[in-house]
Amino acid sequence: MRKIVAAALAVGMAAMTVTGCSSSKSESKETTKATAEVSKETQKETEKATEKETEKDTEAVSTEEKTKEVSSKADEADTEKAKSDEAESESTSDQKTFTVGFDAEFPPYGYRDESGEYVGFDLDLAEEVCDRQGWELVKQPIDWDSKDMELSTGAIDCIWNGFTMNSREDDYTWSDPYIDNSQVFVVAADSGIENKSDLAGKVVAVQKDSSALAALNDEENKDNIALKDSFSQLIEYADYNTAFMDLEQGAVEAVAIDIGVAQYQIDKREEGAYVMLSGDDNKLASEQYAVGFKKGNEELRDKVQDTLDEMVKDGTFAEIAEKWGLTDSVCLGK
Repeated sequence: MRKIVAAALAVGMAAMTVTGCSSSKSESKETTKATAEVSKETQKETEKATEKETEKDTEAVSTEEKTKEVSSKADEADTEKAKSDEAESESTSDQKTFTVGFDAEFPPYGYRDESGEYVGFDLDLAEEVCDRQGWELVKQPIDWDSKDMELSTGAIDCIWNGFTMNSREDDYTWSDPYIDNSQVFVVAADSGIENKSDLAGKVVAVQKDSSALAALNDEENKDNIALKDSFSQLIEYADYNTAFMDLEQGAVEAVAIDIGVAQYQIDKREEGAYVMLSGDDNKLASEQYAVGFKKGNEELRDKVQDTLDEMVKDGTFAEIAEKWGLTDSVCLGK
């Protein structure tokens, strides 16, 4: 009996042990599952946080790059402005060259000589100014009817070549006048033409955009308008050398021209072959030459003018005028 009871007890204890183990294993599985789920959620949250941090870093880098780009553009703008300011400054206070625009067919003021060099009274004056200022002179031949464009674009610094200031006073910034000049007529000595009135019915030559042409077209001067209307033809030439060639050939019968240029053209030809119509009544106009600068460029004008005044005081201006036979025409300093 005791054996039977003991056996029963043993079986019961075994059953309880089995049930307890089963329950413990089940709880362990549930715990492991829960832990895994928590781990997955944590991993997802960590990944999301990492993505947000990456996005923030990307935005920060982009913002920094944009800031650098804006800063770079600002630096470039400042650099360009500095270069522009520097160039503007060099054009006046730190000027290294001085470019003179001139008509290369206008002796004795500026022309090409037999050796091919550009020479003349005005070019000698400009050379002396440059020597005293420490500039390099650039002699720039120009088409006379394009002179304003050359000056306005900065291709030349001034117009210096027997340049009449009368009736152009408001168009340029001028130096003081330095030469008294007149517009006259040149004819062949044997032409029979002695006065302006004798030019009626004749073919007359003049240079384009010249002071002589301006005098003939001066609407306020009724006498000159009537004189021009009396010509059979008025032919405009690009330069006076060509006009005088036609005078020699008989293609024209008179040339309206600046007195200084007229004298030069007469002297280089056969003696006594050509003459100027004499007397003040036979002159077209009287005028003055000056150096023309771009309107508003007083700084450069003043530097040139101060140097010319020095040259008058020390006698250099007079020496250059004598060299070119223009002593009697000089008015600067008088």
